[in-house]
Amino acid sequence: MDIEEKQAELIDHFVKQASSVKGSALGSVVVEATSHPSLFAFSEILAVGNVLELEGTENSVHLNVLRLFAHGTWSDYKSNADRLPQLMPDQVLKLKQLTVLTLAETNKVLPYDQLMQEIDVTNVRELEDFLINECMYAGIVRGKLDQLQRCVEVQFAAGRDLRPGQLGGMIQTLSNWLTTSDDLLVSIQEKIKWADTMSELDNKHRKDVEDAKKSLVKADNDFRGHEEISSESGGVMDYEEDRSRPKRRRHPLS
Repeated sequence: MDIEEKQAELIDHFVKQASSVKGSALGSVVVEATSHPSLFAFSEILAVGNVLELEGTENSVHLNVLRLFAHGTWSDYKSNADRLPQLMPDQVLKLKQLTVLTLAETNKVLPYDQLMQEIDVTNVRELEDFLINECMYAGIVRGKLDQLQRCVEVQFAAGRDLRPGQLGGMIQTLSNWLTTSDDLLVSIQEKIKWADTMSELDNKHRKDVEDAKKSLVKADNDFRGHEEISSESGGVMDYEEDRSRPKRRRHPLS
């Protein structure tokens, strides 16, 4: 089972769980979901009516934790730690994984120094172990570690939940891409049409050259034929004229 199918099954499982309980009972569902090693998307759980009802209640902290894992980073948690519950070790690991995904959204080359600062790692060895064991082996990131340049070159990173207001930007980006693609398609079609026209002209030119060569060959052959006929006719006439001339008599010597 690939990561997308696993995600879909887990999301369906936790959506059903969140739909079946209310209030403080949702706290255990949120902890379980945000601790699960294979779940990295939470927007569907956030959309459950029972979860949204936590807003403004004494249990709203569970909603805030879920929002943190849907859209936030490890730095966001540290900045709001006084208003959030202490995270379990598995939750800390998950939030650091999600932080790497957030960084990879906008940059395909991530410096080691930036990563170490963002996820509170003290040395390169610890960082590379985290990237390999917790990101690449988990299937959420593919890339190349460059120890010489002290960076990771990201080739693939799993997408996170869309942040509020981000959908409009994505729609605009896709719209711009579609317009660019249409313009490119028109340009390609024009080039194909031009290439077809040039090919037709080239073929016509080749045909004209071949026809001209054939005409020259035929004309040359006709000319040579006339020369041969004229030459043969001239030889007969000379012979006939020679026969019609009176022969001179030879007088005897006295």
